[in-house]
Amino acid sequence: MRRKDREVTDAAKIREIILSCDRCRLGFNDDGEVYIVPLNFGYAEEDGTRFFYFHGAREGRKIDLIRKTGKAGFELDTHHEIVPGETACDHTALYQSVIGHGSICLLETIEDKKKAMQSIMLHNTGKDQWEIPDKALMAMSLIRLTVQELSCKEHL
Repeated sequence: MRRKDREVTDAAKIREIILSCDRCRLGFNDDGEVYIVPLNFGYAEEDGTRFFYFHGAREGRKIDLIRKTGKAGFELDTHHEIVPGETACDHTALYQSVIGHGSICLLETIEDKKKAMQSIMLHNTGKDQWEIPDKALMAMSLIRLTVQELSCKEHL
């Protein structure tokens, strides 16, 4: 990271920033073309490993790329604010952001899908322990990204 003065390394602070975001953008390499998609997400940590969960249709470009590559980049950002200056070059932007990459896969078992959907619902509603019918889970794709590398930055 070029701006070490803006780097965030504290795990609790990184978690706080991730949880304050409302979208995660996934990026894929599609035979040399970049494909980026913004998604609702859930977040979890287990034994020092970070996971993002997503849901969506059972087919489409995103699903094809997950199956094809098994890898994705991600980006989240929040707390945006422009701070005006006297000149154009004196303006600055305040923000918090997280970027990284990891392995990504489609979840197959009902147990894994329930866990993913509970995580997504908790993040988006603040409530857990949802009743989610198996039939509904089977009608959608649930996706897990296992973080392999992550960096976090803030300018507040």
